[in-house]
Amino acid sequence: MTVPQSGTGALSVVAGSVPAPGPGEVRTVRVEVEDGLPVDGARFAEFALATLNDPRSWGRGGAMSFARTDGDADVVVVLASPDTSAALCRPLVTYGRLSCRSGSRAVLTLFRWVGAHPDYGDDRTGYRRYLVNHEVGHVLGHGHEACPGPGERAPVMQQQTKGLLGCTPNSWPYPDG
Repeated sequence: MTVPQSGTGALSVVAGSVPAPGPGEVRTVRVEVEDGLPVDGARFAEFALATLNDPRSWGRGGAMSFARTDGDADVVVVLASPDTSAALCRPLVTYGRLSCRSGSRAVLTLFRWVGAHPDYGDDRTGYRRYLVNHEVGHVLGHGHEACPGPGERAPVMQQQTKGLLGCTPNSWPYPDG
């Protein structure tokens, strides 16, 4: 797929709600997709929530669970074109190539959603899981972490989009479940 540099600039909420599947503190998630992008919003929303509710994600051990809503939410996951994501991420300069957290928004750029990162090889799904977990991790209050050492698994809060720096790819906050 060719990534358009811009969409309409308008974000649409993906309609629907899904209850939190597990115990623990419930965090509500609204999913938004920029209009004019060649993206199936419902499939994107399903992917984002499946990632967040995976036992390897932030709710490990039942500490937290994510419910999707199309109303007010604790976390807003946005998929936007490079131009719109760059605008939403300001004052951070992303050139539309980096995703970011902006307030309660986890802003994912379509540039990376489609193109992933060379360090992930052909594992686009793994990279997409990393994007969701990393940016939502920021919304949940987690900061960046460094590669612990060559050959070690990268922490999900490492800026893997900027390179693995000797670490191996990792999509999950708790990769061992």
